[in-house]
Formats: sequence, C-alpha cells, structure tokens
Amino acid sequence: MQDRPSDLDEHALRLVLPEWGIQPIVLAYAPVGFGDYHWIATGADGRRWFVTAVDLRLKGPHGTAALRHAMDTADALRDLDFVVAPVRTAHGETVRQAGARYAVSVFPYLDGIPGSFGQELTPAQRGLVVDLLARLHEVEPPAQCAAPQRQPWHRASLEQAIAGSDRPWEAGPFTRAAGSLVADHAKGLRRRLGEFDRLASEVDWDVRVVTHGEPHSGNLLWQGERGLLVDWDTVGLAPPERDLWLYEGDLERYAEVSGRWPQPAALAFYRLRWALDDVAIFVDQFRRPHGRTPDTELAWSAFAGTVEELTA
Repeated sequence: MQDRPSDLDEHALRLVLPEWGIQPIVLAYAPVGFGDYHWIATGADGRRWFVTAVDLRLKGPHGTAALRHAMDTADALRDLDFVVAPVRTAHGETVRQAGARYAVSVFPYLDGIPGSFGQELTPAQRGLVVDLLARLHEVEPPAQCAAPQRQPWHRASLEQAIAGSDRPWEAGPFTRAAGSLVADHAKGLRRRLGEFDRLASEVDWDVRVVTHGEPHSGNLLWQGERGLLVDWDTVGLAPPERDLWLYEGDLERYAEVSGRWPQPAALAFYRLRWALDDVAIFVDQFRRPHGRTPDTELAWSAFAGTVEELTA
C-alpha cells in the first residue's frame, strides 16, 4: 500500500513489538503489496523484521480469529522450506491486536527479489511454483487449518448494489462512479453470480487439501532459483484448484507430480470467485468514506477493469 493507515501510527507499533522481544530503533514504512500495511523494523541488536498490519474490516465478521488460524497454520507448516512463517511472541502468539481495527504479525526479514502482482513468470519459475503447490497439497492438514468460505466476501453488499437498493452512495470521490458502474453492468454481474452458483454445485467438495489461497507472483520471494511463498493469511482447507487456477497451463506437470488431475468445474469456480471477490471488496471499499489517493486511484482502475472484463 502506498498510503499509510491514518489510524495506526508508529507509536502503536512500538507498543506492541516488544511482545516479540523487538525494541525497534528504526521503523521504516514499506509501500509494498495491496490491502495490508508493512514496515521494516530494525531492533537494537541490528536484526531486521518484516512487520505486517492487517485491516480486520477486510477479513469478514470473524477477522481476528480467522487471521489467527491462518498464521498458526503457517507456523505449523514452517518445516516446508518454501513457507515464510510468522514469528511467535514470547507468549506463543502469531497475531497481536493493535487497537480495534488492526492485527499485527511479525516475520523474519529475508533477502531476495520480491515478485509483483501481474508479473509474468518464466516457464521454469511456473514449474517450480507448481512443484511447491504439489508438495503443499500433500501435507497433513494442521489442526488449526480452517476451511475458507466459498462465497465472495461482501456478496450481500454486491447484490444490494446490483439491485440498486442501497443508493444513493455518498462516501467519497469514487462512490458515485462505482455505483454507476455497477448499475450499468448489473445484468452481466447477475449472470456471473448465477454461473458461480451453478459451478459451486458441480465441484466435488470432498477433495480438500491445504491451499495457500493466493500463490500469484506478488506473493513470491525469489532467492536465486529458489522460490518462497509469503502472505499466508488466506491459507485454508479447500480443493487444490483454489491454488491451481492461476497455473492452468501447467496442470499436466501438477498431475505428474501429484498423481491428481484437477477438476475443470473447480478451476472455473475459483477463477470466477477471484473476480467476484475483487468486485465485491471494491464495492464495499467505495461505499465507505475514502479520499483520492494513489491507492484509491489504483483500486478504481482495478475495479473498473475487472467489472468490464467480467461482464464482457
């Protein structure tokens, strides 16, 4: 995120970081990723840490518990050499609340080349990631690994917006344009929600493995030819296609490594869910108070592009 959170300052982080035994001398904001906020903390001993603050409003009604389950699961998977797991506090916690709205986790600071969302991977890199996913999908699920919800976040809000039952929107500079965009594409969005429900009825939900949830290029850290998976807050028990739809050109390799051929209906389901999730989250975002910033400009561009592509 380019914008810093207006209601979480460095003082609040300095109060919570000692839970990890970190007495930060320097806290440098890291404008990376989209959705969460990040800092690099340098402690009095010279060690560096990657600090993440999650806006719990974006994690649904059970945000803190869901995030804790996810981080605990990532910690349980740390023996996999590609998992960048959180560090536990002195009291054994992977997540600490910072105020009512944010939750903080701490990770080791690792040298490497971070990927970026939308970055095109080389065939060798794609093959490596598919191999990592096959290994992940074979592990025994940790007890704390929960099943993610199947419906898009904020689906109810999206359906209200499509029906026009929640107008007028007056929250910020992009609000009216967002409402108009949804209204103009209401028929196509309804069609796609119906398709989503049809696909859900065709998926074999009995096949469930540990999935990362978002193994795209932006959640990869490259150390030479070695790839690491970061950002495990969406980890959960689900059909393997939850990870694999991003790598549809490499499914034969996945089948060779895992002995499992992906379900076409599940691939289509998760591809569509990703797009609908984005639309629903953006609708919720633009109905809340917001300003015109680099992050909301980027969000608007992504929102408009996704709606256009989804309803074409």
